[in-house]
Amino acid sequence: MIFAWYGHLKDFKNAPVFIAIIVSWGIAFLEYCFQVPANRIGINYFTLPQLKVLQEIITMIVFAGFSVWYMKVPVTRNYFLAAMLLAGAAYLIFTEPRR
Repeated sequence: MIFAWYGHLKDFKNAPVFIAIIVSWGIAFLEYCFQVPANRIGINYFTLPQLKVLQEIITMIVFAGFSVWYMKVPVTRNYFLAAMLLAGAAYLIFTEPRR
């Protein structure tokens, strides 16, 4: 989703917006083909809030790599602090007893 949402800002900057939308939806479709089955499997092992926090952490890790590697945006102190807050969220959500 990261490339679908943000990749067009670099590669399709001069293309009409409807082209960027079509390309982005095509990329997003491939991710959904993996995400939906992953959630169906994951719900057998995690609670719904745990699945969501896990998804956000994975998204932020991928986004950090994407923004540095592809978009050439430097990592700042705030990126690091946000990652620490996500780690705290993971700790809180995964240490809660399952009901």
